[in-house]
Amino acid sequence: MRKIKDYILNAITYIASGISVLILGVLLVYLLVNGVKSINLKMFSDDYWAKNYLVEVDSDSRNFDSKYNGDDYYIKKYDIAIKDDDKEIVVTYIGENSQFNELKSLTVGDSLGMITPFDVGYKIESIEYLDSNGVISIGGVLLKHNAIEVAQILNENHVNSIYYQSTSGGIKASIINTLILIFVSLLIATPISICSAIYLNEYNSKNKFNQLLSVSIETLAGVPSIIYGLVGITVLFPVTQLFGATTTSVLLGALTMAVILLPTMIKATQVALAQVDQGLKDASLSLGATKVQTINKVVLPGAMNGILSGLLLCVSKVIGESAALVYTMGTFISDTPSLTNQGTSLSLMIYSIMSNDNPNFELACAISLIILVIVLVLNISVKLINYKFNKLGQR
Repeated sequence: MRKIKDYILNAITYIASGISVLILGVLLVYLLVNGVKSINLKMFSDDYWAKNYLVEVDSDSRNFDSKYNGDDYYIKKYDIAIKDDDKEIVVTYIGENSQFNELKSLTVGDSLGMITPFDVGYKIESIEYLDSNGVISIGGVLLKHNAIEVAQILNENHVNSIYYQSTSGGIKASIINTLILIFVSLLIATPISICSAIYLNEYNSKNKFNQLLSVSIETLAGVPSIIYGLVGITVLFPVTQLFGATTTSVLLGALTMAVILLPTMIKATQVALAQVDQGLKDASLSLGATKVQTINKVVLPGAMNGILSGLLLCVSKVIGESAALVYTMGTFISDTPSLTNQGTSLSLMIYSIMSNDNPNFELACAISLIILVIVLVLNISVKLINYKFNKLGQR
């Protein structure tokens, strides 16, 4: 009977573990299938929103030593190549000496006459040109022309101007906002957490106030983050106004995340401090060191691996947080990162693009993979730090 019971319990354990692994495996496969193809170097350097340009074109012919050997529609006159891509005309090649590297803006304002960027992946929307009769005509996607027709227009006519769009869908700004969020929140939460943990672990007397304080910290660790978001927008928003923020901002999100991290960081630091050998503390005190000197020279260095592990876990928490940041940072994806303006972190960017009328599953999966990789690297770093410190401790 006992063996049967053990077999049943083992079977339940294996089945539960198998289901967990299966769910995680399916999730990972789904993200890989839908997200990997969207990951490229430009994703990390491009803006999310496309920029529009109206430029003047030099139609004088040049002699090119072209290196193009592809299968797209090549325009010899300008040493560029284009192709059709889902009802868009995309530039796939630009020669080193092409006139398209020297396009000047026709947009009225400070950019008038300035050389504008043009790169592979940009989309040609419309072209103004003089036809064979000297009449000004329009061509391009707006008139439902395909790539071969646009290539013919560019090769055979005098082009006056081109209207085009830059690439989009990049996550550069969200990466920068995430880094700002991590830095500011840890800058605030770390010293407060360490000092609080030192008090609770080294100076704490067993009275009702300190017991209530410990219970309160443990309770705060279980509060849903969305409640912290509501508290942040009502309590912390006036603080950010002192720094020039007039609406929800990255700064407000960082302050809110600092509050969210406090219970986690305090608990991690307490555990690390408690693991320091009491004999080392007693030896330091017996040699004439003060309490403060013992904490600074013995306790904190001995607990450093646990503190660093707590810091890295807090970084993972910041990267993965979204509920509290919806209220404090906003959901508008901005391409101009600023501490006092709205912006999105990587996780908040997923929420934003998936809540649109036309959600971008591929980009959301790609960002999810990036977040998983970052969290995986941080967790491996925690393991390596613990291993290194434990190895040093054994010496």
